[in-house]
Amino acid sequence: MNASSAMLTAMRGRWAVAAIFLANGFLTGSWAPQIPVFLTRLEITKFTLGLLILLFGAGAVTAMTWCGHLISKQGSRTVLRWFGLCGSLGLLVVALAPNVPLAAIAMFIFGGSIGGMDVAMNANAVVVERRLSRAIMSSSHGFWSLGGFAGGGLGGFAIQHYGHLAHAAVVTALAFAVIAVAVRHLVAEDRPQATEHHKFALPANPLVYLVGLMALLTMISEGAVLDWAALYLRQELGADLAVAGLAYAAFSGVMAIMRFFGDGVRNRLGAVMTLRASALVAAAGMLIAGLSPSPWLAIAAFALCGFGIANMVPIIFSAGGNQEGMSSGTGMSVVTTMGYSGILVAPSAIGFVAEHLSFGPIFVAMSVLLVVVLLMAGLAHRAEFAPDPTPAE
Repeated sequence: MNASSAMLTAMRGRWAVAAIFLANGFLTGSWAPQIPVFLTRLEITKFTLGLLILLFGAGAVTAMTWCGHLISKQGSRTVLRWFGLCGSLGLLVVALAPNVPLAAIAMFIFGGSIGGMDVAMNANAVVVERRLSRAIMSSSHGFWSLGGFAGGGLGGFAIQHYGHLAHAAVVTALAFAVIAVAVRHLVAEDRPQATEHHKFALPANPLVYLVGLMALLTMISEGAVLDWAALYLRQELGADLAVAGLAYAAFSGVMAIMRFFGDGVRNRLGAVMTLRASALVAAAGMLIAGLSPSPWLAIAAFALCGFGIANMVPIIFSAGGNQEGMSSGTGMSVVTTMGYSGILVAPSAIGFVAEHLSFGPIFVAMSVLLVVVLLMAGLAHRAEFAPDPTPAE
């Protein structure tokens, strides 16, 4: 294959993996407006809903744990095909569940498919970066947020007018069509890197765990908005389903915009200053949302929070992958595992707390966690020394 053909293949792969990020975000965002219906349809308490969301997280973490091994054996393209096509069916399986036991199984499967898809698409994006010799990760996550914006924004309206099953069926059809086309153009590793799959060992450097804690606190807030913002607007601020779905849509839509432009901001201000400013904005948005007397003010506040959180995670992950005295893979593994536990597992605890408190104080508490990240932002200085993505010849 000549250089021009190889570049064309890499560019097709770049847009293919972007489409899968978009589809993954669309599926995740479409779940958010389904939550209030899920609660009332199964006639369950917030505590039970929290347990079911915990099963979603458990499925995701389980898949993430062994997805890396699959990729080392089969390559990211093959694994992404499996998880992508299966993942597109996850929301429909949840929407069809008629009772709590079957809903529990459905949530575990849905979480597992989304989690495995997440690992595989990020791994494939790294392959594309190597082929193109330039970074595409931030914009890929921007496509994920754009998908979340579309899913959350259209979902409430669709459910209110056409019902939750029709909504889930349309989401499934759209996601499956996009993924089925995209997987044909994914690029593959030259060979699966099985020789790089080492035995697990915890790194000794304590700084990487502090960076992981920043990822955890940031992604807890992101997960809180995903899983509970619509219910907060619906039950406590009196919004209808269409308006309630706009909370996550506003959050993810603004996040998408900032992720597309975030690299320029970071290059100008530096990683630490960008992280500090972002954490301050995110904390302010979460505080206003928790104290809001009206759904529209809360929606605007969640949008402000999305503006801040957008570039916090990429900077924190970059810092984790550039820790002194360890490989980038080891540092990234710790930070991403801690971070994703925040967005996948920790929000279930919010359901337990919400049984005794309203959601307002919970979102105020989220703002405090973001202030902690602001105070720890200096630990992200290692992100300033990220290696040049262009491979050395």
